[in-house]
Amino acid sequence: MKLRSVLLGVAAIAISSLAYAQQPIVIKFSHVVAIDTPKGKAADFFALKAAELTKGRVKVEVYPNSQLYKDKEEMEALQIGSVQMLAPSLAKFGPIGVKEFEVFDLPFLFDGIDQLRKVTLGPVGAQLLAKLEPKGIKGLAYWDNGFKSFSANTPIKVPADMKGKKFRIQSSKVLEEEIRALGGLPQVMAFSEVYQALQTGVVDGTENPISNLYTQKMYEVQKHLTLTEHGYLGYAVIVNKKFWDGLPPDIQKQLVDAMDQATRYANQIAKVENDTALEGVKKSGKTQVYVPTKDERLAFKRALVPVHQAMESRIGKDLIQTVYKEIKFNPSSL
Repeated sequence: MKLRSVLLGVAAIAISSLAYAQQPIVIKFSHVVAIDTPKGKAADFFALKAAELTKGRVKVEVYPNSQLYKDKEEMEALQIGSVQMLAPSLAKFGPIGVKEFEVFDLPFLFDGIDQLRKVTLGPVGAQLLAKLEPKGIKGLAYWDNGFKSFSANTPIKVPADMKGKKFRIQSSKVLEEEIRALGGLPQVMAFSEVYQALQTGVVDGTENPISNLYTQKMYEVQKHLTLTEHGYLGYAVIVNKKFWDGLPPDIQKQLVDAMDQATRYANQIAKVENDTALEGVKKSGKTQVYVPTKDERLAFKRALVPVHQAMESRIGKDLIQTVYKEIKFNPSSL
């Protein structure tokens, strides 16, 4: 009888241990945009691929639309382990001391996605991600959202049209300098608060890729959109380094594979999503879309490229010059 009890106890422990071993590793993936944006769709795609490639050993729980944390809160939440994964915009790394990422905020730096890829997929992109590790962050990939354009309740055709207007920006010294260079008043604000701020007149305008303007319904409270495409908005997919380092090597490998697939997907759909969103904005009839002439765009470029030099002491002159060399950019040719 005693032997039977012992055997039953051992069996119960074994069953319990097996059940515990079979519990999936949970990754909480928090982001601040809608599920139908390029980032939202890519996050969901990654979750599916992670489950598929790990055969259910990993479960990625995606929390969109600032459900868990707002812009200013999410980075700290990752660093202390309250969430395991984020995809913050590249401007978010300046406030935690990695100012070099603000090179991506420099206006009119990249003339299209091909130039951008030379940086994000090259040694410069890898070196920037490595700078996050002392902060307890592991960088996994860069995801596109697209190029930003200005919106407001008054027409914007030349830089002078920005003068005295309050524009919402992310927390970035580069973006503050950008708006000031145009005579505007930069207003740092969480992404989740922008619609109401536009609706109530707390700010006059904003800069966004069209997919954000559309999915967050900002076009409902902005009468004019000018397709300046003056700056890039992208994301770095990051994970808590301690959590990542604690994963079994085979799981890490499978998640890297899932992330590679999600990155290709994210970057393929970004342009499609922005093009579709632009059509949606036009069809709404609420916002007048303006395409600047070549001369008008050049006027914005000439007004904003001096921001590059102004930010050398913050971002690093050597880094800016390295990027110039990679993409063959010559500011003196403007």
